[in-house]
Amino acid sequence: MEVSDELRSLEATGIYRLAGSLAAFLDPVRLLSESYRRFRLIPSAYYSRSFGPSNQEGHAQGERTAPSPDRKKRKRKRQPRSRELNAVEQIAEARHQEARALLITAHKSLLEAKDLLEFLPGMVKGDECMQDVQTSSENNFFELGSSWRAPLCEMTLCFQKPHGQGEKGSCHVQRRSSTLFNKIISIEENDEAEGEFQNRLYILPKGSCFLMTDVKHVRDLIPDNSNDGYNLIVIDPPWENGCVRQKEAYPTLPNRYLLYLPVQELADPAGALLVLWITNREKLRRFVEDELLPSWGVKDPTEFYWLKVKSDGSLIGDLDLFHHRPYECLLLGYINVNREAEPGSNFKFLQASQVIMSVPGAHSRKPPLQRILSEFIPGSKPPRCIELFARELGSGWTSWGNEPLHFQDSMYFTEK
Repeated sequence: MEVSDELRSLEATGIYRLAGSLAAFLDPVRLLSESYRRFRLIPSAYYSRSFGPSNQEGHAQGERTAPSPDRKKRKRKRQPRSRELNAVEQIAEARHQEARALLITAHKSLLEAKDLLEFLPGMVKGDECMQDVQTSSENNFFELGSSWRAPLCEMTLCFQKPHGQGEKGSCHVQRRSSTLFNKIISIEENDEAEGEFQNRLYILPKGSCFLMTDVKHVRDLIPDNSNDGYNLIVIDPPWENGCVRQKEAYPTLPNRYLLYLPVQELADPAGALLVLWITNREKLRRFVEDELLPSWGVKDPTEFYWLKVKSDGSLIGDLDLFHHRPYECLLLGYINVNREAEPGSNFKFLQASQVIMSVPGAHSRKPPLQRILSEFIPGSKPPRCIELFARELGSGWTSWGNEPLHFQDSMYFTEK
């Protein structure tokens, strides 16, 4: 079978542009691995949810088993009567109906990309399996950072330096220690580092920078020179969410605390694109549109969608299931940008909603966005990028939050 240009693009860039729709498919593993010279992400580690018990095929063909008593009991349970939606829910449903046609068109274009569908299972599984490491042994940076011991925590940074002479490719390791919490840590541009902390190893991409702290220290991110502000600002807040609290997935933050984030002071005076991940709750949407974005100086937001699919191309859930939509929303808008400015700027203005599709990774982990949004980012090239409430690092990015090293654990990586 002849390989299409779009599939070649996916293998080279991590992006597959889907014909006939405002949609694209992303491979986050390829996109994230570009930040490393000596390492790459393990696909089966990133896409670990695709290999969980709920996704396995179960019994062999032809084997028959009797349903358990509990299963029978669940089947006999009376289903609750459907009720009418209240006023807020009706607005949320109307928003969904507005997006539905765009989402269906995007998904249809994915299902018509036969070469991509054949490629997906292998892409998700990869060649290596995730290392046999218990995730319960991972460091809990949120608890460590909020304890009295935080100022005492140090990470040992290890850099491989090539020898000036001798055998080609030989190198020696340089080590230095750094306070881990409440201090900005920067990695050199030419090579990644390995960080050692409490018997675990972390892979830190070249040219990355992170500040692991809570909201009280977020203003430490503000550049000394306003002209060194950021052109792309991605924010993925830990929104208040009952489901998250029940799962104890991560600590949430009261929504009004976000009003005090210094977003305008982080933005480049010459222009910045802001990307805000939001949930599908209508009450939250009102707060974001009426109060939060205006307080940050964000104008004319455009809505994008992240549609989540399985490795066979099907949606991870029913598109019309009210409380568990198989998509998430992003609001994108500009700071310090005049839409009425003369043409000839170095970027394209956002014009219409678009759909990004990918196989999801761990809970709350979002796909990387810089490349897919590159044409919409104002200012210098390459852009200066920052992520607030980050849980992983990227080359050329500044990452801030309680746990920006969460997905940098070496168990997610293998050497190239």
